[in-house]
Amino acid sequence: MESNMPPVHPGAILREDILKEMKLPITKTAENLQVSRKQLSEVVNEGAAISAEMAVRLEDAFGVSAEFWLDMQKAYDIWKVKHSGRVHGIRRIPFDPIGHAS
Repeated sequence: MESNMPPVHPGAILREDILKEMKLPITKTAENLQVSRKQLSEVVNEGAAISAEMAVRLEDAFGVSAEFWLDMQKAYDIWKVKHSGRVHGIRRIPFDPIGHAS
C-alpha cells in the first residue's frame, strides 16, 4: 500500500540525526566532506538530492553506507514523481513472445 505521506528526504536525516546530534556546523562539515558550504546546505535544507558522490563522501565521513543515502533519495524521488501528476495515461505494453506488433 502506497502512502500519501512523502518519504523523508535524506537531507533531513543528515541534518537532524547526524549534524544536530554531533553538533556539527555546516561550514566545518562541508570542509571535511570537501564540498562547498552551499552544496551541503542545499542537501540538508532538502533543496537538492544526494548524489552518488555525496553518498560516498557521507559514508566515508560518518560510516553510514552510501547505499542507505541513495536508497532514501530514490524512494523520495520516486514518490515525488508519482505524486506530481506529470506521469499519467501510460498503458502497459503487452508482451508478445512471437514478435507480432500490435
